[in-house]
Amino acid sequence: MVSRITPEREAELHGAVLDLLREVGYEALTMDAVATRTKSSKATLYRQWGSKPELVARALRCTQPVSLREIDTGTLRGDFAVMVESSDDDRMAKDTALMRGLTHAVHESPELHKALRELLVDPEITGLQAMLQRAVDRGELAPDCPAVAFVPHMLIGAFIALPLIEDRPVDRDFLADFIEAVVFPALGI
Repeated sequence: MVSRITPEREAELHGAVLDLLREVGYEALTMDAVATRTKSSKATLYRQWGSKPELVARALRCTQPVSLREIDTGTLRGDFAVMVESSDDDRMAKDTALMRGLTHAVHESPELHKALRELLVDPEITGLQAMLQRAVDRGELAPDCPAVAFVPHMLIGAFIALPLIEDRPVDRDFLADFIEAVVFPALGI
């Protein structure tokens, strides 16, 4: 279906969804509340996004500064550097808190879990796998390096562990240090 919503209006709607998620959480978020906040009709929201889980997943997707699939500097170090440089500390702090709040909702809502996997998680993992495969193809990584399969787990783990252990969100400095101290050594770089 072709959208009749302008990119600016879509960004406004996504921003309102994220604000509401931060305010009331996933369980209390309703399409009525989104419609009221954005001065739009529920019919428009359902026509455009189909469901609350898809709307939430697409709103989260729009916060991603760059798709990992699009990063290709010619070296894995360069690719990871661009990934870190394109991150925004304030956005990561907000998104980390938001994702922490959605963790429970994912376990309670199979529809939300499916939408997040399809629209947010899987595309980024696929992009990261492509980035790592290019490094293997260039000879930067050994083709049989067992750590390659665990890079997504390492990175996601960093976003979960830092707030839990140190009660602070991930920022670019931490992410760069983590990649240098944990990810690269595990990959043999």
